[in-house]
Amino acid sequence: MDAKKIALLVGALIVAALTAFMARSMFAGAAAPQAAAVMPTKVEGPEVLVATRALPVGTIIEPDSFRYQPWPQELVNDTAYFVKGGPVDAARLQGAVVRNAITAGQPITQGSLVQPGERGFLAAALSPGMRAVTVSVSAQSGVAGFVFPGDRVDIVLTQSVSGGGDGPPLKATETILRNVRVLATDQRTDAINDEGKPTVQTFSTVTLEATPRIAEKIAVAQTIGQLSLSLRSLADNNAELERAIASGEVSVPEGDDAAADKQVLLAVASRPIDTETTFVTGADVSRFQRRTVPAKPADDRGSRDSGGSSGAFPGAAVAKGPVVRVARGNNVTEVPVGGK
Repeated sequence: MDAKKIALLVGALIVAALTAFMARSMFAGAAAPQAAAVMPTKVEGPEVLVATRALPVGTIIEPDSFRYQPWPQELVNDTAYFVKGGPVDAARLQGAVVRNAITAGQPITQGSLVQPGERGFLAAALSPGMRAVTVSVSAQSGVAGFVFPGDRVDIVLTQSVSGGGDGPPLKATETILRNVRVLATDQRTDAINDEGKPTVQTFSTVTLEATPRIAEKIAVAQTIGQLSLSLRSLADNNAELERAIASGEVSVPEGDDAAADKQVLLAVASRPIDTETTFVTGADVSRFQRRTVPAKPADDRGSRDSGGSSGAFPGAAVAKGPVVRVARGNNVTEVPVGGK
């Protein structure tokens, strides 16, 4: 190849590179105004209260459930919306209950909330199929007032079982229910001061949300012994979901549907649990306490058995003097032994 052809080839490559660079610069310059054209415009108008997340029916309003956001003036209804600087203070909405479902980012209307003390408030706070039941607590059994509406608690039953024998009764404590939602304390669904901040107050009654079956259990438990509340951590919901999945109580949806997984988590997190109860007896905390219920003495039990059987060995005949006990399966027979 001669020098003339090489020079032409090099020149063509240089021209192609310059053309590609110029074309790229032109496309980049044309795209910049287009990106600027889709930038959102600032909304001019009063600030109204909107939901920061989805609020289903029965949700108790908390401080992080809403925020103020500018809204177009022509869409603002002063009689229905909560406008910043209006007659209604947003801090006073804490403890209210959602009557109609509110989506995230949607303005909160006055008709969508039920304030404490208004008619139908408790019915609106209940989830579908749930019931409200009230239990009596003391300052000690009520976590010293640090339980607020919307919290989740475990219910602990403490009782003394005397049995029929001598000695001290059996002291036992059992966690009979878990993950129960608190609706109100002493007929109050909010506990805030003049500054809108939660305040700790002692109370004597707590209203809980329960299924009809669990409501019956709570009613019976109040006649057996003393009920105490055990405040649950917010992180316990994940542990309950893992336990429910492992035990087969919850079926995990197939696929990678994040929305379906979230619905499963919400269903587990919102339901009270009355299975797999745990208990502790007096012997678990003190070596001087009992582990079992005091039993009847052998003589007292034997007199009640038919045929005069011994209480220590049911079905065995009562005999005087030396005896030999013969066991045939679960039946024990006492055979008198003669002698001087």
